[in-house]
Amino acid sequence: MSRHAQHPVRSVDEHRRAVTEALRGIRPRGETVPLREALGRVLAEDLVAPLSLQPFDNSQMDGFAVRAADTRGAPGEEEARLVVVAPVPAGHVPGPLAAGEAAPVMTGAPLPPGADAVVPVEETLPGGFPAPGSVLRVPADQPAGRFVRRAGEDLAEGATALSAGQRLTPARIGLAAALGCAALRVRARPRAVVYTTGDEVVAPGTARGPAQIFDANAAILGAQLTEADVEVLAAHLVPDDPEAFAARLAADAAQGPDLFVSSGGVSEGAYEVVRQVLGPHGEFVHVAMQPGGPQGLAHRDGVPFVCLPGNPVSTLVSFEMFLRPALTETVGAPVPRPLRTARLAEAVRPLPGRTQVRRGVWDGTVVRLAGGPGSHLLAAAARANALVLLPPGDAELPAGAPVELLGLD
Repeated sequence: MSRHAQHPVRSVDEHRRAVTEALRGIRPRGETVPLREALGRVLAEDLVAPLSLQPFDNSQMDGFAVRAADTRGAPGEEEARLVVVAPVPAGHVPGPLAAGEAAPVMTGAPLPPGADAVVPVEETLPGGFPAPGSVLRVPADQPAGRFVRRAGEDLAEGATALSAGQRLTPARIGLAAALGCAALRVRARPRAVVYTTGDEVVAPGTARGPAQIFDANAAILGAQLTEADVEVLAAHLVPDDPEAFAARLAADAAQGPDLFVSSGGVSEGAYEVVRQVLGPHGEFVHVAMQPGGPQGLAHRDGVPFVCLPGNPVSTLVSFEMFLRPALTETVGAPVPRPLRTARLAEAVRPLPGRTQVRRGVWDGTVVRLAGGPGSHLLAAAARANALVLLPPGDAELPAGAPVELLGLD
């Protein structure tokens, strides 16, 4: 009998959809943060513009505000003469501009009522900014609207400036600031509790027995969750003791997390503590993927529980293939890894009936495999900057064959 016969088999796409559906129950809370803390956060509600951008007609250049009609020259005339009036510094409210007048105006300063064009200072004579009462010579036939920023040309008051669900970039934060917002309502980060299972793992920095290894999975998952904008409430090492795990889980559920994530304890061995405790509350399947075949999904008091396999590279790959895209779709976590196409630097034989996810080093054109396919080869994974997705198949893929990959940096 196959070692996977007791478990249903899913495709990679089917399991990604299952994880996504399991996470749809997460209900993002809202919180208000100052703009300096808003970068990368997800907007919780639409931002409606309380004013127009620009708020008023203003000058795009240092120059002279004029009435375009006053620059219309007689046939054959190449310049018009205007009388200089008081200047308009930025931040000051100007008086109206009468016919035949030109007001020195600085970049960003309001246009005087009646003015409809700006002539750059370098196009005028005698040059510079002459005293009020002086005669200014400007090129004839200035078009209306020249170097004028019109009120509302960027954004109209009452329009939706930013939409709920958008991730806040520097430009979007700048827009909010230009609209006078000192803080924004954003989605609170989902909160997760992480478990690493097995008597064989101990925390880094503690004493290690002769048959034990240091736990890398809590660090991997903690980093991946943080990168995906999820707050890690706690991370626990769980022994191969169902009663101890059940008690730990009950205590953690009282903290009100939005998500549980575990590594290990999901396969078919005699000490699969996660499957033993959560089996009645979920499903444990085999995904047609290597590494990362054994997977589980459950709920604890309505909170989704994503159960990943325990080998370090299996944990890392499973998060990237299933949990990261599910978080992006359901709670607006940062976008999944970019999917690219590259050419193999060497021939490789895929696996029949299973997607193989190899680690690779991509130079922008070709990708070289980093290490073998083993799910324990963490040093090779650390050298990689991409996950190479080899589709199921029997035939060898030759050097130069196109493959899809997920960028990791």
